[in-house]
Amino acid sequence: MRVVATPLFTEQLKALLLTIADSDPEEAKRFKLYLDTILLNLPSKAQKYKPSIYFGDTEVRDIEHQGCTIPFYYDRAGAALVLLGIIDNRV
Repeated sequence: MRVVATPLFTEQLKALLLTIADSDPEEAKRFKLYLDTILLNLPSKAQKYKPSIYFGDTEVRDIEHQGCTIPFYYDRAGAALVLLGIIDNRV
């Protein structure tokens, strides 16, 4: 199974990393490295995440990571986990 990022997720992640890097470039690197580890392990651990608070569909789940929420769902037809976006809750 593969993990697929939507264009919205990619844009939001870039903006978030730039914001973090403005204050601490090393923190941005740590954030991205740990996020990559979570996403790499997502196919085997997808069911451990709780249903999303942002969507009414129980198939959409949330990953909580350092004050951010990443909603994703399993696309059965494409056999992929789709990352829908990244929401910064650190404010």
